[in-house]
Amino acid sequence: MSEWPDRDPGNGSRASHSVECRPYDPADVGDRETLWRLKRSFETDLGTGTGDDDKRATYAAKLTDDYRSRWLAWVDRCVADDERCVTLAVVDDERCVTLAVVDDEVEEVVDDEVEGNDSADVEADAAADLEADSTTIAGYVFVLPERLAYIWDAAVVNEIYVAPEWRGTGVADALLEAAVDLAVDQDLPLERLLLDVDPDNERAYAFYERHGFEPWGEIVARKL
Repeated sequence: MSEWPDRDPGNGSRASHSVECRPYDPADVGDRETLWRLKRSFETDLGTGTGDDDKRATYAAKLTDDYRSRWLAWVDRCVADDERCVTLAVVDDERCVTLAVVDDEVEEVVDDEVEGNDSADVEADAAADLEADSTTIAGYVFVLPERLAYIWDAAVVNEIYVAPEWRGTGVADALLEAAVDLAVDQDLPLERLLLDVDPDNERAYAFYERHGFEPWGEIVARKL
């Protein structure tokens, strides 16, 4: 299921940001915690925006500690096949730091630490720390590994999610492009990339149509 990758797809109403897409690192604690936070938001958004109170409660209730452990373990198995199966979108977060603030803070750090140290090294370290603090993981895309292609005879976008504050900034476009690049590299029975989107979610549906997706069957389900 893929929902709300972009609130305002393609209308230019929000400024674009520099987006770096990189593989999720399961050994990185920050990546792991951020991915789970985004996954929780993905699930609660699904329940809130595309159904009634019962659906919202069902999606929220499954997000237990056991579910978290099992889902992250499954992610680990998928990225062991191909690290690109889970790709993160990293953006420069101007809300955290501006160039002027960086300059001021670097100078302050250097003034505090320069005694007994090489000033150039201190300045470089301080700048690196501030640069790291000025980036944010804004979303992720999860493409199933090639070994699971025969479930649908195609590549599958299992999940794509962009945090609300980064929708309409080009993050969703970058993530979907990364998903397409991975799908092209997979050896597939059918040269197709599939995803599941609720037709009632008009904005998400329009976004995928803009990227060349079209209806291809329909999923039905029953309770077990």
